[in-house]
Amino acid sequence: MIYGGGDFVGEYRITGGARLTGEVTIGGSKNAVLPILAATVLGKRSVIHNCPKISDTYCTIDILRGLGCDVGFDGHTIVVDARGIASHHLPEDLMDKMRSSIIFAGGLLGRFGLVVAHYPGGCSLGDRPIDLHLEAFRQLGALVEEEGQVIYARAKKLAGARVVMKKTSVGATQNAILAAVLAKGTTTIENAAREPEIVDLQRFLVAAGAKVTGAGTSTVIIEGVAELGDVEHTIMPDRIVAGTYLAAGAITGGHIRLNNVVYEDIKPIADRLADAGVTVTLEEKAVALAAPQRLAAIDYMATGPHPGFPTDMQPQFTAMLATAHGNSIISEKVFDARDKHVAELAKMGADIRNVDRKRFHISGVQRLHGAVVEAHDLRCGAALILAGLGAYGETVVGNSIYVERGYEAIHQDLQALGADVKFVTARSQNNPKPQDI
Repeated sequence: MIYGGGDFVGEYRITGGARLTGEVTIGGSKNAVLPILAATVLGKRSVIHNCPKISDTYCTIDILRGLGCDVGFDGHTIVVDARGIASHHLPEDLMDKMRSSIIFAGGLLGRFGLVVAHYPGGCSLGDRPIDLHLEAFRQLGALVEEEGQVIYARAKKLAGARVVMKKTSVGATQNAILAAVLAKGTTTIENAAREPEIVDLQRFLVAAGAKVTGAGTSTVIIEGVAELGDVEHTIMPDRIVAGTYLAAGAITGGHIRLNNVVYEDIKPIADRLADAGVTVTLEEKAVALAAPQRLAAIDYMATGPHPGFPTDMQPQFTAMLATAHGNSIISEKVFDARDKHVAELAKMGADIRNVDRKRFHISGVQRLHGAVVEAHDLRCGAALILAGLGAYGETVVGNSIYVERGYEAIHQDLQALGADVKFVTARSQNNPKPQDI
């Protein structure tokens, strides 16, 4: 696993044209494992199974170790002993690499009554302020101060309160939950995000002794407890990886089966695939996909908070619809700059008009052609790999470091489905800097 802007960076070389068939098993969720790892700072010994081997996981482990936790990673199981945690200061260099590192703030504030953090980095997707996180801490009784890029939050003892999210935010909801777990009294979070990953966080916390209810609805209630104990938990399947592979099957006219999938979690994706003429069938702990030779355009679709269509699937669907029959419109309503894949897809012959970086008018072409392209963020990289699967000739997708943030050996999974895709490691003079990752 390569991450952190070292001397080497990989690329994916895809020869398009193969129709995907076969089956693969979906691993643990990136968007679930990171907040759950952050939650371990509230407890004692945590055993967490089904953890994906992705660079974001390794970065999160580095943060835990930097705080004084004893962490082991064997197979897909992580064991965290947080009893010796000695620091409330989040390492600046690691926060620069990964935006989700801010999720540690709530747990540290709840445990120590003090946290020092820096504004986080991550994929550049436009303006993603953390004001909602800080406002939640204030509503729980913390004094929050900002000095340049450094954030200080302190409280002698957090107190349960009514926390109202001005805007639905997954990260802010998770941080508020973590801060409230050890607070005195009852906290009610209103306008909470409803994503399945928040439900998984609740399952972990409850197993550790927390009193949290309502995850998956717009109102989450937390009754503060004195402490958390040991816990063992299995991470939910990654619905975005599942969605990506379904889109891969669709773009190649394939017939594939994905094991370890929760259909309710991917239903917003399956519904839009149906609009494109794809059949997704629920099986026992699995889904099967059957796609036509050429997809139909989708007149209009928009991203939104769960249960809406996930923004993390927008680039993959943009790539998929680039060769659909007819004209499609995708409206990006979560991030204001999730459009870097558009210019790269144009290098492959896609006909996409980008309106205000948030609305994509796609005129489907018969087929894309191979090209040398670059991933500029995690889902951009996934979209370009998918485009290469359905293109004529060879496509080279550079900057694998982004893709490795959220996909464990994506090339191996696609190879198992019959794709001609190789991962090649090469020295690069233009390796992305850590703060860009």
